[in-house]
Amino acid sequence: MTKSMKRWTLDTIRVGAPLNLTETAVPTPARGEVLVRVKAVSLNYRDKLVRETGMGLDIKFPFVPASDMAGVVEAVGDDVTRFSVGDRVISTFNPGWIDGKPPHGTARNPPYRTLGGFYPGMLSEYVALSEDWLVAAPKSLDHGEASTLPCAGLTAWFALVERGNVKAGDRVLVQGTGGVALFGLQIAAAQGAEVFVTSSGPEKLARAKALGAHHGIDRNAGDWVEEVYRLTNDRGVDHIFEIAGGSNFGRSLKAVVPHGRISVIGVLEGFDISGPVGPLLLKSPVVQGIGVGHRRALEDLVRAVDTIELKPVIDHRYAFGEVPAAFDHLDRGAFGKIVIEL
Repeated sequence: MTKSMKRWTLDTIRVGAPLNLTETAVPTPARGEVLVRVKAVSLNYRDKLVRETGMGLDIKFPFVPASDMAGVVEAVGDDVTRFSVGDRVISTFNPGWIDGKPPHGTARNPPYRTLGGFYPGMLSEYVALSEDWLVAAPKSLDHGEASTLPCAGLTAWFALVERGNVKAGDRVLVQGTGGVALFGLQIAAAQGAEVFVTSSGPEKLARAKALGAHHGIDRNAGDWVEEVYRLTNDRGVDHIFEIAGGSNFGRSLKAVVPHGRISVIGVLEGFDISGPVGPLLLKSPVVQGIGVGHRRALEDLVRAVDTIELKPVIDHRYAFGEVPAAFDHLDRGAFGKIVIEL
């Protein structure tokens, strides 16, 4: 095996911070670690935020961005029992969070020890990780598809299934057509829910309906809450994927049914959410912040993907040398996921 590898790094944090293709030594797996040859990396909106703002994290330079990876085990360290050479694996977003409550975090400092943030990211030809930080990849997906599960796929699964207990007949509203949103659409539809999607323009809504959405609402054509009232005879929806954040949270409060659920996932319209107290008090909805999820839930998602033959929606696949172009695409927005293949 080669002794050197290429990786993409950042030397500073700011809007437009240059991404540098650099060379370094291939890591040697320590006791309990697995050396993975990276085959694909998928990008998330948070990768853009980390590059531009650092998200308040203590970033160590040179910093390797991106949290989500699929690859093949190249070598194993001493005492490794969960994987063998040749196994296909994916990363976990929150390393060390196996099940239950996160192992780290306090009221002052909430848990946020993730790959591509607190820990270095995955935009490298090889990575050495603890065997506990990996999950067996789905058999039914290629590397690019599998790389979309650790953050976007698990966020949707954790919100709807692990925490939301969505069931047949529930009405689920998904905001937008990005990676998390389209996973939410597909998972909700597979559970037998009636799915509503808000997006901009008829083309995206038509594509969402082709994936299983029952109703498409053009948020540029008017008040999407009023359209929800019209489509549901004023009843509202049981579960809302709140991806926009900001003042849009107030509209979600208006659209949710009494004792419904709002999963707060995104910050596209700002990190401070706001809304009227009346619907919050009178409807008493569950407002659940979703910080992706734990390893056991990711393993559940992998089994579900293979069982229901769920196919992640990939907008575009870039080569490893095209990482800057992939981040430019992330800036513009995507229908589904952006994947980088090695």
